Amino acid sequence: MTDIAARAERPSIMRFVKANMRDYALLLSLLAIMVFFQITTGGILFTPLNMTNIILQNSYIVIMALGMLLVIIAGHIDLSVGFLSGFVGAIAGVLMVSMKFDTVTSIVVCILMGTLIGALQGWFVARFRIPAFIVTLAGMLIFRGLMIAMLSGRNLGPFPQTFQSISNGYVPDLLAFMAPPGLNLFALAAGALVTVLVLWSNLRARRLEEAHGMAEEPIQLFYARNALIAAAFLSFSWIMASHRGLPNVLITMFALVALFMFITTRTTFGRRVYAMGGNEKAAKLSGINTERITVMIFAIMGALAALAGLVYAARLNSAQPKAGQGLELDVIAACFIGGAAVTGGVGKVTGAVIGAFIMGVMNNGMGIMGVGIDWQQVIKGVVLMLAVFLDVYYKNNSR
Repeated sequence: MTDIAARAERPSIMRFVKANMRDYALLLSLLAIMVFFQITTGGILFTPLNMTNIILQNSYIVIMALGMLLVIIAGHIDLSVGFLSGFVGAIAGVLMVSMKFDTVTSIVVCILMGTLIGALQGWFVARFRIPAFIVTLAGMLIFRGLMIAMLSGRNLGPFPQTFQSISNGYVPDLLAFMAPPGLNLFALAAGALVTVLVLWSNLRARRLEEAHGMAEEPIQLFYARNALIAAAFLSFSWIMASHRGLPNVLITMFALVALFMFITTRTTFGRRVYAMGGNEKAAKLSGINTERITVMIFAIMGALAALAGLVYAARLNSAQPKAGQGLELDVIAACFIGGAAVTGGVGKVTGAVIGAFIMGVMNNGMGIMGVGIDWQQVIKGVVLMLAVFLDVYYKNNSR
């Protein structure tokens, strides 16, 4: 009887893995890439200093990828985010360096400016039915020109120390009085707490699915997946605790990821974005105000691009006329590598974050190995093409 049950369970596991191959392949790809570069870089990749650098180098990509995911799910694209972030960084430089505004006022003004610009672009898309590709391409050219004009082709800095801490600062060790030398105990405790909360949330969701007869994932895979999540969180927190602790930007990034996971899975707005991307006409006929949704998602994208521009400027400690160049390509690539569908209606926050870190780890690893920027671009292009190909392939073969 036990053998019969085991034989029945095996196909069930295989069917589930096959049906969710895209998600499993994404996570396994990130792990494989990290192991590959850990070996080829002689163990440098997982050092505390380098892991911190990966977080700092990719924080603005992750931040913008969250907004871009909503835009892509809704069936649009935004090409302006790179130079919009650079333009906002230039505004921050003028406000804080030239006009001596305080940090808080400058940040509020910059984020409001990004939000209004995003909403304006969304209004053109929604009201006049101009393709988002064209509207944001025009925006990209406009923001690039304005950024260069504002900075007169020169770097503007340095920024106040309080502003620099947005990207280069660290959360103080509140448990330093009881921590052993060389270990940030607060970072370790925070990592353990987050791990417990994530596992509790997953277990609670599993029990709700079982109570309603909706649980599809085999219990063995559920436990294996959560064990892997726990190991990843705890290992990461140990690495951070061994250096300077948790970067301020990591806390910002984590809070935004949690917020957007909630928005996309638990809110009416999130469901409407997916519905609109799946079939805009059907969504409109069902009573969804698609024009308002479009303006909102572009406003959110603008706000996140502004925040990313501030993080980028704070990290460089100056507003630069070339800031943001090419960032939109990395952001869009992160979403598509993370499983967002080219046709809209499909995509997950976790996928976009993993996609961003796949790009980030590749950039970092290839840089350590001394791979030229020319071949880095070739390799990233191949990875993006492969990701989109697999997405289309699995979609066609699942029908």
